[in-house]
Amino acid sequence: MKQFWWVHLAPLGLLAVWTCAWPVHGCGPGPGYGMRSRPRKLTAMHYKQFFPNFSENNIGASGRAEGKITRSSERFNQLVCNYNPDIVFKDEENTSADRFMTKRCKDCLNRLAIAVMNQWPGVHLRVTEAWDEDGHHPQGSLHYEGRAVDITTDDRETEKYGLLAQLAVEAGFDWVYYESKHHIHCSVKSDKSEAVERGGCFPGWARVTLAGGQQKSLSSVTPGDKVMALSETGQVVFSQVLSFLHQNKESWSTFLSLETEDGHRLVLTPHHLVFLAPDFRCGGSEYRAQFASRAKARDCVLISTAGGLTRPSQIVSISETESMGVYAPLTEAGTLFVDGVLVSSYALLENHRLAHWAFGPLRLLHPLNQLLWGEMVKERQTEACTETETHFSTLSTKNKSSINEESLLINKDNLSEAVVAKPQEVRPLERQMSDVHWYARFLYRVACIFLDASIFDP
Repeated sequence: MKQFWWVHLAPLGLLAVWTCAWPVHGCGPGPGYGMRSRPRKLTAMHYKQFFPNFSENNIGASGRAEGKITRSSERFNQLVCNYNPDIVFKDEENTSADRFMTKRCKDCLNRLAIAVMNQWPGVHLRVTEAWDEDGHHPQGSLHYEGRAVDITTDDRETEKYGLLAQLAVEAGFDWVYYESKHHIHCSVKSDKSEAVERGGCFPGWARVTLAGGQQKSLSSVTPGDKVMALSETGQVVFSQVLSFLHQNKESWSTFLSLETEDGHRLVLTPHHLVFLAPDFRCGGSEYRAQFASRAKARDCVLISTAGGLTRPSQIVSISETESMGVYAPLTEAGTLFVDGVLVSSYALLENHRLAHWAFGPLRLLHPLNQLLWGEMVKERQTEACTETETHFSTLSTKNKSSINEESLLINKDNLSEAVVAKPQEVRPLERQMSDVHWYARFLYRVACIFLDASIFDP
């Protein structure tokens, strides 16, 4: 059969695209998301300079304003009070208003306070303005939401302010502006938008079903495993895990726990998509992927049965829980069964079909990625296994009686600490998948530009 010339060039084109895309992986956040790595030498910012080089309300900076917060509004309860003794609060209103701010703003401010004391011993950070309840700023100011602060040093030496601005950048503020000769303006994303950018996922102890019927926790699932999923035609299949859209074994998160009448318990973050229907009479095609936060008691989810089929199960209770470790596997089918309940691989965007289409390029590049890097990963895994075997061989030569005595003293808490500590031994091999996948973050930023913001809000 005659082949066109472009058929021969297609693999080379894919290779070029993949080669360009691979370095972008480094743009994704690492374990310390929210705090930029510190350069070897700090360079003071210039007067009227701002970083990053966007307007404050741009998505690449602190994002749009979400509305003024007053003491009588429900959102006021989301603000926290900063009592850090290493920060001087001007509080000219005598209402402690300058101490109120969002949690993200508080965390950045506390980090900056430490950096200031390290940079200038004996000098403290000073806040001249934070949450504004008196209307002293222009409409839409982030001061009205507790997301912005104006800062100086307590010695008020203006020649330090350029370096103070750079320290604020390093402390993790999302937008820093050398606004005035007398202060630096800093602001952050809303706590809600930061949570959205982190995506949706499941705890590490949640389980999936492999092709042989074996159960496996998400923390031990690796790309290449085939897990139970549902195809676009409604058939139960075993779909390959291509990657993790979010993976962080050390992150504490708040999850929703959906318990069904059959004893199934699905635990996931509020922005993850789960297939829901209002009652039992709905067919499989009528189950719609929705944010988990929309689930209500008496809604139905789809669960897997022993015969490779699905059936509805009614939600009887919904609660919140906290757990360490967050995992969001991307399967080839775009779906999977977690603890027996059908869920989507996607989060943030309340449109499963659109999300599945958007991740098409990542699925297309996956075989090429495996071809080029599979052998390297295998070699590293072999080296790690060899080191582990050598380590345990060394242990076996120790006095067995002393080891047995020590094992009797291990309680539940010590065991959990050991389990948490052990993965740190292979941290260098896991670094590239430590948090949100670069492609997922890229898609989120593009979607925020071209799609209506309401599609992200549960």
